[in-house]
Amino acid sequence: MPATPPSRTATRIALDAGGLPLSGLLAEPAGEPRGTVLALHGGGMTAGYFDGRAHPGVSLLDLGARLGFTVLAVDRPGYGASAPYLPDGADRAEQADLVRAAFADFAARYETGPGVLLLGHAFGAQVALAAAARGFHDRLAGLDLSGCGHRYVCAQRGAPSLWGPPSLYPPGTFAAGVDLMCEPPAVEAAQAVRWPRDFPGVAARTAVPVRLTFAEHDGRWRHDAEALAELTAHFTAAPRVQVARQPAAGHYMSLGWAAGAYHRQALTFFEETLPP
Repeated sequence: MPATPPSRTATRIALDAGGLPLSGLLAEPAGEPRGTVLALHGGGMTAGYFDGRAHPGVSLLDLGARLGFTVLAVDRPGYGASAPYLPDGADRAEQADLVRAAFADFAARYETGPGVLLLGHAFGAQVALAAAARGFHDRLAGLDLSGCGHRYVCAQRGAPSLWGPPSLYPPGTFAAGVDLMCEPPAVEAAQAVRWPRDFPGVAARTAVPVRLTFAEHDGRWRHDAEALAELTAHFTAAPRVQVARQPAAGHYMSLGWAAGAYHRQALTFFEETLPP
């Protein structure tokens, strides 16, 4: 588990993914939840990515709970409590199934409200898409994805300028981030390179509304007009696809000054997808 303590809103949680332990962070509202956000971090991060401690306005867990949502940020398979059992990690489909099992355990013990939003960053966004395509949950209302396109800027994963200028982040972010970062497991690091090939099939099986956000200073993914038109055209079964650009943000958007604005937009999108 990360050494950095969670925000006052969040607590640590243990989940059972069909016999595999998954860890995470949970923030609950004061009353009945308006819905549940399941947040999946990117490669080389942990669930603490969504509970940035460098500034009070950065944490998705804190904001979501204050606005009436349950927010569950999971250490994906291969991270946190499951790391000793999956030393090389797990591929996208395996992670999707394990996350689904963990959420079933969570839903059996906690109120989830009328709908679920899968919110994923980077490789976590890929897992979220795979989970939706594989029938994640009967109350899945939508997908909110960031730091994930379908065409890399260059062939080498890990293109420059992922963080962007240091001024995009609150003071202390990089010191606090030491406890949030780790080496990505080998299996997912290798599979991420193949995402441009795998994406079309996964996108075509996504049958819920989708929102994709690209940071202004994200140097990993193409997000020019041509690339975005091609990307959105692959979501043939989704009732709605929305693309946004987040100004003054780097790839690690949920840790930066722009986090509050991005998280509010994601929660607004969730509200729009919930049943009346």
